[in-house]
Parts: sequence; structure tokens; C-alpha cells
Amino acid sequence: MATRIETLDGEDYEVRSVTGSAATSSYRCPGCNQLIRPATPHIVAWPVVPSLLTSFSGTGVDERRHWHTACWQRRRTG
Repeated sequence: MATRIETLDGEDYEVRSVTGSAATSSYRCPGCNQLIRPATPHIVAWPVVPSLLTSFSGTGVDERRHWHTACWQRRRTG
């Protein structure tokens, strides 16, 4: 999976697209608070620069979130 950099609310995020075949767990989308069910293509995003409060590894991966693709796009352009 290729990672790209996208900006949301003035902050840079590392973003990956997850295919339906690679999505094997359920996640709660922070954009709509609904479940992303297994086998649903979606986006995983985390900040390039981690927040000081939540980062234990020194990377933003601790803050990664799974988003419905439409919710991520709506938030980016909203």
C-alpha cells in the first residue's frame, strides 16, 4: 500500500487507501461515527507530526484512524 501526504485542517497526514480484500476488521469512522465493516475499502490516516499527548512511539502512527473514503474527502474539502 502506497502512502501519500495530504493536508487536513492545516496539518499534514500520511494517508493510505485500504482495499476491500485487505480490510479484515471493523473500525469506527471519526467522520460519521459509523462502523467501517470488514471488506469495505477505506482510508487510514495519521499525522506526520505526532501530538505530544498521544505519541508513545515518536511517530503519528499511534494516532492513526480509519475513515470512510467519502468522509475523509468531505472533511478535506469541507
